[in-house]
Amino acid sequence: MARPRRVRTTDSRHNFPIAANLLERNFTATAPNRIWLADITYVETDQGWLYLATVMDLYSRRIVGWAMEDHLRADLPLAALKMAISAQRPGSGLIHHSDRGVQYASAEYRKAMQSAGLRASMSRKGDCYDNAPMESFFHTLKTELVHHRQYATRAEATRDIFVYIEGFYNRASEHPSVYVVEEKRVC
Repeated sequence: MARPRRVRTTDSRHNFPIAANLLERNFTATAPNRIWLADITYVETDQGWLYLATVMDLYSRRIVGWAMEDHLRADLPLAALKMAISAQRPGSGLIHHSDRGVQYASAEYRKAMQSAGLRASMSRKGDCYDNAPMESFFHTLKTELVHHRQYATRAEATRDIFVYIEGFYNRASEHPSVYVVEEKRVC
């Protein structure tokens, strides 16, 4: 049986609290560590899907936290969040924006954000445009790297993505600050 070509990484059918959308598509930040965006994507390998959770600083557009696993459980984005908090040491009040997925709404994730003094913000249901800069990063990652490779193993994909994020993307001096969203595009 063949794997589906697209994976649904967001399951918003849960009973956890949903945070208000504090960004309302205003993708500007006045300084580093004021607004972080978080999301999950997937990469196909011959072993199965590899899931990538990332945290982006909206000001610099750098990926400040990331994690990769073979599952979508809450500890995947939680590892990316902990990496970002440890590396950036943000002050309290930072806005953390994500989708409404069960991983981001889980008690463990909310507890980690609360402990770090982060304010939760979530997109509208099913609206990928509410997190357009993250979607733009995933598009760039896939068109510049992933779609040019056939990964035999998750470990191979993990190494390649690590090199792309830390060795290329985060070292670029400029990242796009304007996001043109095509209303016909399906995120």
